[in-house]
Amino acid sequence: MADPKGFLKTTERELPARRPVPVRIMDWKEVYEPGDKAVLRRQAGRCMDCGVPFCHQGCPLGNLIPEWNDQTWRGDARGAIERLHATNNFPEFTGRLCPAPCESACVLGINQPAVTIKQVEVSIIDEAVSNGWVEPKPPARLTGKTVAVVGSGPAGLAAAQQLTRAGHTVAVYERDDRIGGLLRYGIPDFKMEKHHIETRLRQMRDEGTRFRAGVTIGEDITWEELRGRYDAVVVATGATVPRDLPLPGRELEGVHFAMEYLTESNRATAGDQVPGQISAHGKHVVVIGGGDTGADCIGSAHRQGALSVTNLAIGKRPADTRPEHQPWPMAPTVFEVSSAHEEGGERAYLASTVEFISNDAGEVRALRVAETEFVDGARVPKAGTERDIPADLVLIAMGFTGPERESLEGQLGAQFTERGNTWRDEHYQTNAAGVFVAGDAGRGQSLIVWAIAEGRAAAAKVDEFLMGETALPVPVQPTDAPIGL
Repeated sequence: MADPKGFLKTTERELPARRPVPVRIMDWKEVYEPGDKAVLRRQAGRCMDCGVPFCHQGCPLGNLIPEWNDQTWRGDARGAIERLHATNNFPEFTGRLCPAPCESACVLGINQPAVTIKQVEVSIIDEAVSNGWVEPKPPARLTGKTVAVVGSGPAGLAAAQQLTRAGHTVAVYERDDRIGGLLRYGIPDFKMEKHHIETRLRQMRDEGTRFRAGVTIGEDITWEELRGRYDAVVVATGATVPRDLPLPGRELEGVHFAMEYLTESNRATAGDQVPGQISAHGKHVVVIGGGDTGADCIGSAHRQGALSVTNLAIGKRPADTRPEHQPWPMAPTVFEVSSAHEEGGERAYLASTVEFISNDAGEVRALRVAETEFVDGARVPKAGTERDIPADLVLIAMGFTGPERESLEGQLGAQFTERGNTWRDEHYQTNAAGVFVAGDAGRGQSLIVWAIAEGRAAAAKVDEFLMGETALPVPVQPTDAPIGL
């Protein structure tokens, strides 16, 4: 594949430069400079003829990575986007937002830096969009069957596009005022500008998918009513219940869940008026949680003009290199420096929050933290190590515990797993006949690449349910495969 000696001639990873920090924190545009095509082809040429491409196993979508690396190296941009779209509906999303477990599984990564798979991917789709190659693919005929997809995040959009192309009449319901789910209101523009969503939505509308924004299923329309109107329903509402931190002072003004803050920030960036917006301007900001959502809060706070930003993680600082207990081709837990971390602030590990400290007005003024110690496998604050961190705004970014279940449970009698996820069988179908679930609502909080893979897989099962058989492709990974493998 690609240049037979490419990995011998080019042994280092080369990625596009990020815009200078003082420049990029003045706006909300994506952080990367335009890439050099010569560098891109050289990096694609590092892809080996490795015999067994473990990157396929690393990618839940089963992306045909060696094939489009080869086509990129050869300058066949049109062929590359066709192979990329064969397994991935939205490479413009994954190429910007996926943590790239494919690169952890890259065979070259055994003794060299892995191929820049994610950068090649996003470059392929960006060139395709600029050349007008992302064209609608409406079905040749309609089946007469109707499907409602509830939720317009990556899982819902993937399921909707697949089912529309299979000939079904598909309507996507979204409770927010704009389509996109967390892609729209959870991801800051410096990671993905929203025109990428609009481009894909235009294609989907031209294919025949219908969108219904501002409709809350369970309130505006009951789940039973929806079930009666459509031949099948796909639940793709995500895992949106945030994990809380019920400690003294949690009720203070200035303590918010991360998604409250990011949603308002994204609305303001889109030009909406947001009365009483949660803003970091002129404040000491503390972000609790060391994951991607926490990093999104950090980058947003910098752009809003925070006085200081402190990021707390309860666990140990990850190693700089792959740990021994996570050998290749596993996705390792390693110390990462995202674009938001480059922009400033302090990162503290082994930091356990003890209490939110109030001022006389009932507002948070500080966060009391202690060193984390491990007692019988549990992480607890170590007595005598407490200290206070100035905090006018505290953002809790500790992940999500599962989907909102009240209306699903009460109106459909949907069952849930011990982990709080919507129960489904091997066909993605819930205990309510004709109601399917895809993405984080059934899997739990996961990666965007898993959401798209599940949307595609669920679409194939819905098509089979409606028609008795399906020609829709199914991703190679089973739904219960470990995340990152």
